[in-house]
Amino acid sequence: MQGKFLKVTLLSVAIALSVAPMQAEAKMDEHAVVKKQKYTQSMVNLKNDLRRLWIEHALWTRNYIISDIAGLEDQEKTLNRLLKNQQDIGNAFKPYYGEAAGNQLAELLKEHILLAGKVLDAAKTSNKADFEKYNKEWYRNADDLAVFLSKANPYWSEKALKDILYKHLDMITIDVTARLKKDWDADIAEFDKGVDHLIMLADFLSEGVIQQFPKQFK
Repeated sequence: MQGKFLKVTLLSVAIALSVAPMQAEAKMDEHAVVKKQKYTQSMVNLKNDLRRLWIEHALWTRNYIISDIAGLEDQEKTLNRLLKNQQDIGNAFKPYYGEAAGNQLAELLKEHILLAGKVLDAAKTSNKADFEKYNKEWYRNADDLAVFLSKANPYWSEKALKDILYKHLDMITIDVTARLKKDWDADIAEFDKGVDHLIMLADFLSEGVIQQFPKQFK
């Protein structure tokens, strides 16, 4: 069904990521920005709120992938709920960075989702040209997110953010490829890893906010 293109895609992803996981795990300590401290209730609330939002990001992304590949009737509704999640994430940062910045973050995240959909459709139809085109744009959007966030908070390293976001995209690619091949075990395993990864991203972001605005968390 997927043809030679998807086989090549899977092989390329496997080769590219064969070393990346060890490198990413080695760098994980670089992403921790909060020293050991006593957490206040407001700190815990922020961490829990961001974890919930990024877990929702993982869940609704998966639901959309399943719906799109299977051509289910809920595809548009699922996409709308997924896009709402991106706005919810942007809204969560407005108390610290303002209305405009929160909305800009939401728009970048919505672009992340819409480009992911185009990459998915290209993979599903074995359209190599569109896959390469939209995949490049997808990673460009990750760069834009990393730059935007790193400028907002000195504790959010641009390099660390790129590492985290690139791995997120890699994981989605592996998951989609597994699902298209009907390798359900690999699909489930990669989704579980993806959730853990986004929880780590949520903690990275919340810890940066706490470091930048300590007076708001006493």
